[in-house]
Amino acid sequence: MTEPRIPTIDLRPWRHGDPDTRARIARTVDEALQTAGFLLVSGHGVAPGLRARIRAAARGFFTLPAEVKQAYEARVGGRGWLGPGAEANGYAEGTETPPDLKESLTFATHEPFEDPVVNAEWYAPNVWPAEVPELRPLCEEYLGRMAGLEKELLSLLGYALGVEPDFFSRHMDHPTYGFNINWYPGAEVIGEARPGQFRIGPHTDFGTVTILDRQAGKGGLQVYTDPSEGGVGWEDAPYDPAALTINIGDLLARWTGDRWRSGRHRVLPPPADAPAEELMSLVYFGECTPGTLVESVPAPVGRVAHPPVDSHVYLRTKLDSITVG
Repeated sequence: MTEPRIPTIDLRPWRHGDPDTRARIARTVDEALQTAGFLLVSGHGVAPGLRARIRAAARGFFTLPAEVKQAYEARVGGRGWLGPGAEANGYAEGTETPPDLKESLTFATHEPFEDPVVNAEWYAPNVWPAEVPELRPLCEEYLGRMAGLEKELLSLLGYALGVEPDFFSRHMDHPTYGFNINWYPGAEVIGEARPGQFRIGPHTDFGTVTILDRQAGKGGLQVYTDPSEGGVGWEDAPYDPAALTINIGDLLARWTGDRWRSGRHRVLPPPADAPAEELMSLVYFGECTPGTLVESVPAPVGRVAHPPVDSHVYLRTKLDSITVG
């Protein structure tokens, strides 16, 4: 490998193709997730107009005065607004960086769970900004689309791993998916980046599957592949405005016994030659049902036998690790 292998997978032939076509797609997915841990997917059926309307509504919130936004302030992993300086994602991997140069609106599932302690931790009600009432129906429609797409992707991943198609999805009956709208304003809002400061610092995601709708920019997404393993280090991620970016997180990598790689990535600060650049990402984090025991698949599929972990104990530890202050 001389560069990250990040192919674009068209989901339409996966849905409707013959066995040979589906097997070829599965092999491509398996190969890609062994290297950078990223894919692009087209044919997903999520309308670009819906994504554009969410961005417009969210921007209406993010550009409100700080004192208005503070009424919706939440902790990392909660529901509401994460203001500037709330997170430093590099902390999760032990990379010391200044706080990330972003703001986020965070929402998640809120369907009741039978355990009141779990309910309080992972199924709290969403907090929808009253100032932008159009945001709620847009996000709820988008989250419905994401839930369906996640199930389809998990079935594809089970097939690609050579296990049962429901190997992952059967643990998602009552998932704690999360949804971040990340706003990356220009330098006129955040000031000049400090040395080693990013819009999002280098990290891997923590859970199962991340579905990202992003915008292209000079201060945009980069992915990492290890030069000692034939990779190239940091490189701009491929971009297709019609495609969604998919990466797997730490829990799913553990599940595969490190056959697949949790995709390491970062988001660059506003570039010196375009300091006013503003970007916004829609980030859906797929997660398991609380209490899921994640155990590595054995060899020859798996390569490392990690100790079993409770999915949500693991997630809370990781979320706490990136909290600033």
